[in-house]
Amino acid sequence: MTVRDATPDDAAACRDVYAPYVTGSAVSFEAEPPTGAEMARRIAAAQERHAWLVLEDGGAVRGFAYGGPFMSREAYRWSCAVSVYLEPGRRRTGAGRSLYEALFERLAARGYRVALAGVALPNDASLGLHRALGFEPAGTYRRVGFKDGAWHDVAWLQRDLGPGPRGTPAEPR
Repeated sequence: MTVRDATPDDAAACRDVYAPYVTGSAVSFEAEPPTGAEMARRIAAAQERHAWLVLEDGGAVRGFAYGGPFMSREAYRWSCAVSVYLEPGRRRTGAGRSLYEALFERLAARGYRVALAGVALPNDASLGLHRALGFEPAGTYRRVGFKDGAWHDVAWLQRDLGPGPRGTPAEPR
């Protein structure tokens, strides 16, 4: 398994990894899978200020992780939202951990201090991965997403990426 920075050429493969999370579950609250062009746009946007990584195995993309803005207000600029997606059968193989650990390094190097992850519930596998990587519960939004005929809660978890708050931090880059 190799983790590397994504390029727009990875868009179709990332779309294919992500689509089952959109169409077959409430893990993603999107209604339709993004097109390859939309996925390429998302990759480029993430690479500009945060990061987007892919996991390759056997010459093919098998998963991805990315960081993006947590909230749009300026005071949140040292915090970022993170997500990881793996193709079916890749859970509990170390793939998610490998992607996230590399992502956290890149985000910390860019000056981000806190990573936050929203997990649509129920999702014990995702909660377990995040806890194993040092995320702590930050709270739960109740009944905030309606998909597949049911209301879903979203658990928010967070972890520090760098030193705690001391004075004014350098701007993320």
